[in-house]
Amino acid sequence: MSIETAYEHITVAEGVPTIEHSGMKVSQLVIEHLSHGWSPSELRYQHPELTLGQIYSALAYYWDHKAEVDAEIERREERVSQIREEAKSFQLQERLTRNR
Repeated sequence: MSIETAYEHITVAEGVPTIEHSGMKVSQLVIEHLSHGWSPSELRYQHPELTLGQIYSALAYYWDHKAEVDAEIERREERVSQIREEAKSFQLQERLTRNR
């Protein structure tokens, strides 16, 4: 179940703000915006399936809920790091097993 917000085009499902009808998380768009320095127009170019209205709404949501979205981004980055470490460990174990 998703909850509508005061931000047109943004819904929150299970505590995660998402751009309505796209499946894209607000945090995904924000990561691209911040890491690449992309403007709303460039984000639109990179994601032609999104409207400028959706993009501006997602960015407005981010700036009004920055701490929450930043915490979500940090949790995702920590999970990716954890998965990478697990994969390294598995690959090492596999190589050691093969060399016996």
